[in-house]
Amino acid sequence: MAYDVNAIRKHFPALESGAAHFDGPGGSQVPDVVGEAVSSTLCAAIANRGTVTAAERRADGVVREARQAVADLLGARPEGVVFGRSMTQVTYDFSRTLAKNWGPGDEIVVTRLDHDANVRPWVQAAEARGATVRWADFDPETGELPTSAITELLTDRTRLVAVTAASNLLGTRPDISAITDAVREAGALSYVDGVHLTPHSPVDIAALGADFYACSPYKFLGPHLGLLAAAPDLLETLQPDKLLPSSNAVPERFELGTLPYELLAGTTAAIDFLAGLVPSEGSRRERLRTSLTALEAHEDALLQRLEDGLAALPRVVRYGSPTRRRTPTVLFSVTGLPPQAVYECLGARGINAPASTFYAIECARHLGLGDAGAVRAGIAPYTTAAEVDLLLAAVAEL
Repeated sequence: MAYDVNAIRKHFPALESGAAHFDGPGGSQVPDVVGEAVSSTLCAAIANRGTVTAAERRADGVVREARQAVADLLGARPEGVVFGRSMTQVTYDFSRTLAKNWGPGDEIVVTRLDHDANVRPWVQAAEARGATVRWADFDPETGELPTSAITELLTDRTRLVAVTAASNLLGTRPDISAITDAVREAGALSYVDGVHLTPHSPVDIAALGADFYACSPYKFLGPHLGLLAAAPDLLETLQPDKLLPSSNAVPERFELGTLPYELLAGTTAAIDFLAGLVPSEGSRRERLRTSLTALEAHEDALLQRLEDGLAALPRVVRYGSPTRRRTPTVLFSVTGLPPQAVYECLGARGINAPASTFYAIECARHLGLGDAGAVRAGIAPYTTAAEVDLLLAAVAEL
């Protein structure tokens, strides 16, 4: 069945305001079923997880259901799913845990393509342990990160490589499976930032070869939360700092304090909504693959429409290669206008396309954009061709 964006949009109360939201890379709008799941969980009788009372069993069920939903989304195992306040917080926690085994002479690889949440935690953890940080650079002309940019840095002292599955600034998608194969062969671990890939494409972390895969539900129609997926056996080898009476079981040993049950319920609802973007049969994992494949085709068509339209505007400068496989994200500037001015002009027209480095500070600087960045337009499951045309018309008038 075809992707019906108009039917999908009816589930997003926020869209009733009339604004055209190209700000999805910073956080998507939320469908009604997610809000209802959050509300109903908050208003239900609930307690700390347990098996004695109905309230305890309800809390335990919410957590188990959320772990299974994430596992279905990512091709992971539910007992390997760790929840946290944000991807940034989860990554800081894991950087400190992994760094316990680092020391002088050890090497960590980070890239200038990444969001700072997959850079600074590793840089700071390495510095604290006396380890060496090695930087992989992308091509500023194309926005591409060649596999060789990482493999040429690998040595027998490499302990971890942190790399993005898709740039939140440019949409660039490195060849993660080739990178992780090389990292594994070098005897190191890979930590993949999947925040910007997960909302736009079917994900299979086994096929990607990621040892750790982190992402954020609020980027794929869910509530504000972060999570990480890894093999349970790998998690068993790690000993994070934790409270003495808290569980030492995996994955609970990595989750600090009581989990936000209402947000976990919202995450499950978001994943179920994604699975139903296109009606299909089969398991939730199978329905997710069908729906996300259809979504990817829908977003790719709109991305091409946006790229073609911007290419026809003489004052528009685009960053990154429009010919390579990318997530539906465009970074651009308008000659003669500061990025903030473009952002404000578009906002006055009801078009939400912000300007910044969006925390990809190393990426923006490597592109020569400094700390002001540029304007980013991201396409989401609810974006229409009419909205793309509206954005193009507004940019043409600047």
